[in-house]
Amino acid sequence: MTDLKPLSVPALMRKYGLSARKSLGQNFLLDETALERVVAAAEIPADATVLEIGPGLGSLTRHLARVAAHVVAVELDGDILPALQEALGDAQNVTIIHGDILQQEMAGLIDEPGYLVVANIPYYITSAVIRHLLEAPVKPARLVLTMQKEVAERICARPGDLSLLALSVQVYGAPRPAARIPAGAFYPPPKVDSVVLRVDLYAQPRIPEDQLDAFFHLAKLAFAQKRKTLRNTLSAGLHWPPERAAALLAEAGIDPMRRAETLSLDEWAQIVSAFRRETL
Repeated sequence: MTDLKPLSVPALMRKYGLSARKSLGQNFLLDETALERVVAAAEIPADATVLEIGPGLGSLTRHLARVAAHVVAVELDGDILPALQEALGDAQNVTIIHGDILQQEMAGLIDEPGYLVVANIPYYITSAVIRHLLEAPVKPARLVLTMQKEVAERICARPGDLSLLALSVQVYGAPRPAARIPAGAFYPPPKVDSVVLRVDLYAQPRIPEDQLDAFFHLAKLAFAQKRKTLRNTLSAGLHWPPERAAALLAEAGIDPMRRAETLSLDEWAQIVSAFRRETL
């Protein structure tokens, strides 16, 4: 594709009798400047393999195909595939897979370490998609995801305002906002602005691999009742007396009266280590 003209998403939808499906969170990014910002944020090497989730009508896919060696595009909506094929035209380096990304075995989808994920993901599956990608046996080197502004801000939060989602991302990589995209850049426009979030993955998670299950278990318990103290949430979740939970936290050097959102990842690592010593 040497000459990339702007894609007329409304015209393509009319041609194929399509309408945006709210149930799938379909808001198609069509503004050319916004599309170029997404691709620029990804810094795609010429030999890279890119996974795109929810290509829709191919607006972003076309741009990715111009710079990447191979694009694997996973689309859930089977009705949209003929229009997507037309939009891609003669792009020979794009593989379209009809399916649900959350049901895909990532090792069978892409087996090359260091691949990139670039996508405009539906808001309602943002958290699930990120966890699915970050916990895959073969992990990407970088995520570049267009998502609801408020969700991106939650992911980038610092201790004092952390959430389970933020910890779930930050344990694997460093997130940062790369660009802001107004609602009017989409068709149909959503009710809120979006942010292009870039997450560069660490070579190893910030908590050792063999301790991640314990980390997520404890973090889920702590955030289940986030307004309560760590002593009380861990006591309830682990079915321990409050004194035992307080002793565990004290051993980790953590004030038992603190709340989950105030803990840094380093402090969580201390709690996980103390928990393993306590329970092994």
